[in-house]
Amino acid sequence: MKIKLLLLASSVALILSSCGSSKDIPYMIDAKNLSSEALKNAPQVSDPVLMTGDMLQINVAGADEESVKPFNKTQYVSQTSSSSSLNNGDNSMFYYLVDTKGEIEFPMVGKVKVGGLTKSAVEDIIAQAIYPRYLNQKPGVEVRIMNFRVYALGEVGSPGIIRSSNGQLNILEAISMAGDLTIHGRRDNIMIIRTAADGSRQVKTVNLNDPNIIVSNDFYLQQNDCIYVEPNSSKARSSWQVPPGLSLGTGLLGTAISIATFVITLTRK
Repeated sequence: MKIKLLLLASSVALILSSCGSSKDIPYMIDAKNLSSEALKNAPQVSDPVLMTGDMLQINVAGADEESVKPFNKTQYVSQTSSSSSLNNGDNSMFYYLVDTKGEIEFPMVGKVKVGGLTKSAVEDIIAQAIYPRYLNQKPGVEVRIMNFRVYALGEVGSPGIIRSSNGQLNILEAISMAGDLTIHGRRDNIMIIRTAADGSRQVKTVNLNDPNIIVSNDFYLQQNDCIYVEPNSSKARSSWQVPPGLSLGTGLLGTAISIATFVITLTRK
């Protein structure tokens, strides 16, 4: 009887040790308790800061379409490029690449320093550079980051590159687009590796169990952020492999216990 109880207790202990805590699984626990004031004052999406490697689409608009045409790549490149290049779907020729010095080459203006500046600041700089020198009316300038992306790896459903067409992305959107966290992913210690415009790096951690993530400064991501989700303790236990010698010994011990249990059962009949 004691042996049976011992075997039952061992089985229960093994099952419990392989299970994670259910309280670590949900996102934003008790988010409904956040005050309306906290939600109202939550940080808004910030204007992205441009950095080396960004691909920019810059559109200049004005009342006189002919006068602004030289400042729009989509117009003058289409006229000078071969049809085969355009048919191949290579749109990169329409964009401005921010070089290692943080500069772009803008038509008629020349080198323009954009690295480390926000999109809004660059729009103002370009507008001031072409008006009134080249245009009679102040133009409208729109700058878009065409390769805004973040990276997700670790315990997510679909690790890889996540792209945003509108130049903004929050942590929940990114995780959703990466196929959500697996059951083995830690929700309370998600790492974000961020590269600044000057090339320096910083590491942040966010806790998705905490409802305050919604109103934190880390809710919105920046381009080229790397999100890493580490495995929880249950994944670490399940990935542990028994050494061959110990596995053999455990098997023999299990066989011996089974034989002993069988013999005891027979003798009691």
